[in-house]
Amino acid sequence: MDFKLSEKALSISPSVTLEITAKAKEMKQRGIEVISFGAGEPDFDTPKNIQEAGIKTIKEGNTRYTASAGVLELREAICQKLKKDNNIEYTLQNIIVSNGAKHSIFNALTAILNQGDEVIIPVPYWVSYPEMVKLAGGKPIFLETKEEEGFKYNVEELKKSITDKTKAIIINSPSNPTGAVYDREELEQIAKIAIDNNIFIISDEIYEKLIYDGKKHISIASLNKEIKDLTIVINGMSKAYAMTGWRIGFAAAHAEIIKAMTNIQSHTTSNPCTISQYASLEGLKGEQKDIEYMRNKFEERRNYMVDRINAINGLTCRKPSGAFYVMANIVQIKGKEIKGKKINSSLDFANLLLNDINVAVVPGIAFGADDYIRLSYATSMENIMEGLNRIEALLK
Repeated sequence: MDFKLSEKALSISPSVTLEITAKAKEMKQRGIEVISFGAGEPDFDTPKNIQEAGIKTIKEGNTRYTASAGVLELREAICQKLKKDNNIEYTLQNIIVSNGAKHSIFNALTAILNQGDEVIIPVPYWVSYPEMVKLAGGKPIFLETKEEEGFKYNVEELKKSITDKTKAIIINSPSNPTGAVYDREELEQIAKIAIDNNIFIISDEIYEKLIYDGKKHISIASLNKEIKDLTIVINGMSKAYAMTGWRIGFAAAHAEIIKAMTNIQSHTTSNPCTISQYASLEGLKGEQKDIEYMRNKFEERRNYMVDRINAINGLTCRKPSGAFYVMANIVQIKGKEIKGKKINSSLDFANLLLNDINVAVVPGIAFGADDYIRLSYATSMENIMEGLNRIEALLK
């Protein structure tokens, strides 16, 4: 059949991370022992108190539609969380609950972008940012960050990249894939640029509770009233609460923005899963000890992984300050031949690792950074040791 599909749909690139994960899963189903460093989700179970809250909600028959923007009690709990953790005051009209943080970002972009508006995205970027900008009618503007500068915006370069079409700047702190965490001074400089040019900030803070070395997360919206009005704070339950499949994210912003986002959501998905909302309420208000346990485990694994990668012939990496990923630099490997295969790109190297030693990593090209591969330490220490042993043996 000669189908004529939407040009917008056809312009969207498939997610390389999901492709690699799917291929690794398929190999596992065939009985192959694959070590996967591709995962973008905690390997821990959702905490028991949250599980039980979800079960209780079902048993009580509380399974009907809610308000499109989410249940009142959950939005109130989000306001309390933002005040306590981030020192930002919001009311119910400033909050929307969506089907995951990804959905919140998409709603935000759809609410603020007109055709051709530009959105500045730091490279390496999370795979879905450019595609969501394109789906919302905008144009992604890529700004390279340097490894030696911590994979963070260079303020002078950021200023130069602003045009009369710039509508928003995306900040992801802690970052997927680099683990970069912005400090107060860096955020103040970005905030000044946004205020001076009347540009929105989309601040993706989904990894905020996964920060290491005693560093603190700062939300750019907490700096002052002007930047708060221009900022759309994105967060959710997936990463810190090991609730990836429950699909609950939320956004906090100026009431006019949230009103537009709610309108969009009401006509596309309606409310996020009712059961997941009540489970998330328990997550925010209940016992938090599991969160700190997971964070400590991630920090241990990170320390081990970084030391091992830097000891492997041909690989180097920075120590990430947050999230659960390491970007390993493969510049020394590119152009070489390994096991009869020429390594010209991160995809070549990722395919070699998967096909020859059954280790799944994500090629940096997925994040716009072909000199790197991304390894997730959201897997057991045993898997990390075994996977890195295999890579080390291959590169010897």
